[in-house]
Amino acid sequence: MNSQRLVTSAQAAKILNLSIQGIHYRIKNGQLKAIKENGKTLVYLDDSEATKHQTNNNSIDNHSIQLIEEKDKQIKLLKKVVKQTRKQYTTEIDRLVENQDRIVSVFQSEINLLQSAFNELKNIYKLDHNTNSTNESLEILNIKDFFVLMRQYNKTDTQIKAIILDKVKIGDRRFVYDKNSKSVIIYKSDFIDLI
Repeated sequence: MNSQRLVTSAQAAKILNLSIQGIHYRIKNGQLKAIKENGKTLVYLDDSEATKHQTNNNSIDNHSIQLIEEKDKQIKLLKKVVKQTRKQYTTEIDRLVENQDRIVSVFQSEINLLQSAFNELKNIYKLDHNTNSTNESLEILNIKDFFVLMRQYNKTDTQIKAIILDKVKIGDRRFVYDKNSKSVIIYKSDFIDLI
């Protein structure tokens, strides 16, 4: 036989793991028996019911503890993964920066090499051009003679016209367009680059 005891609504709420409003709701619906004494609500509780709720609370607490432990394990594992990922990321960034510096250094040396080659070619061209310009200023090649010369190297008339037009456009000093006479003046040269 179950024994009953009288407890306050606050005590009943604590024992049954309910809110005070939940206790009053159950009293109103007849799920719990209660009396009023000196303006206070006292609730009848069976010891078996209290024990049952206590057991349920303990199992809920055990389950909560297991969940918390599992959560802590997951957090620890995630922290480890984040730490490893951060380390890999940092290592990769360092490697990329080092490679970038190496590539920039290689490109810079290539640029310097090209710059010096360009300067050398520019100086050679200046010398050659200065030599040619003094000779060229003295001798002008007739356009018909230029066509004859280029035909000796198997150039068609269309190709020869294209050469003249191209050289005038790029400002080759051997081919000068005279606006007054509306003709092209060709200065003598070996024209090896056109053959």
